[in-house]
Amino acid sequence: MSYIVATENLTKTYGSRTVVDKLNLRIPEGSVYGFLGPNGSGKSTTMKMLLSLIRPTSGQAHVLGRPMDRSTRRGLLGQIGSLIESPPGYAHLTGAENMRIVQRLLNLDDKNIDFAVRTVRMQDQMNKKVREFSLGMKQRLGIAMALARQPKLLILDEPTNGLDPAGIEEIRDLLRRLAAGGVTVMVSSHLLGEVDKTATVLGILSQGKMIFQGTRAELFSAAAPDLLIDCSDPRRAQAMLARPHGARLENGTVRLSGVETNNAVAAIVTGLVGEAIGVHGVRRDEQTLESVFMGLTAGGGL
Repeated sequence: MSYIVATENLTKTYGSRTVVDKLNLRIPEGSVYGFLGPNGSGKSTTMKMLLSLIRPTSGQAHVLGRPMDRSTRRGLLGQIGSLIESPPGYAHLTGAENMRIVQRLLNLDDKNIDFAVRTVRMQDQMNKKVREFSLGMKQRLGIAMALARQPKLLILDEPTNGLDPAGIEEIRDLLRRLAAGGVTVMVSSHLLGEVDKTATVLGILSQGKMIFQGTRAELFSAAAPDLLIDCSDPRRAQAMLARPHGARLENGTVRLSGVETNNAVAAIVTGLVGEAIGVHGVRRDEQTLESVFMGLTAGGGL
């Protein structure tokens, strides 16, 4: 598999605090890579290291097949678009004026600017001042600025932050179209449902460590959903199973985590029946990306 981004033990420390810890990131070419993690997990720091905005303490990042360092930075950044933190742009200027600044700075042709504006579907809004833009329009203008150089890699940090559902849908559709057009997209977000609908590959970060990386199908197959048991004496069943399985009671149903095999399920049922507790039903809970994510980040990974 061809990787647009590959890091080797990428690490960033500040004094005694490790923010990113020996990260081995793999972003396949042509993918939408969903970069997930709780606040403070190291996502933004990782993205800034990939853009050479922050120097790693140790390890290395290879981007577009080359190491990202001082000698290669200028050439590589010419092929990378990014939107990190707040959208760029001068509020007192129009969208078109902001794009002309980008054009002059990067020495771009008119066709590059026209391509970027049309890609984010902003061609009818460019004569408005940026201060009049909605947050979604500002985000799209920021992405247009990043797209003007027609990058091979686009790095977006929380591009849907603060958007209403319509704005989120616009960004989601945009990311799909970009990937279909050959742009590899790395996107971080705390909106797990939106990433789940967009990303083709997922990376989950917790306390600076990569705890999962792979496809959605691989994530769900590796994380066993909770076991739900309906029985005649749920309080006594919960007490019996509390220590080995962390059982908890929810609306009269016993919920157990980490029960992975059918043999383990059978042993639990046998144990309950042996204590004269009638078992009325056993089922697996429905998995969502949010439930798997919460289980992984709380428990330290797969």
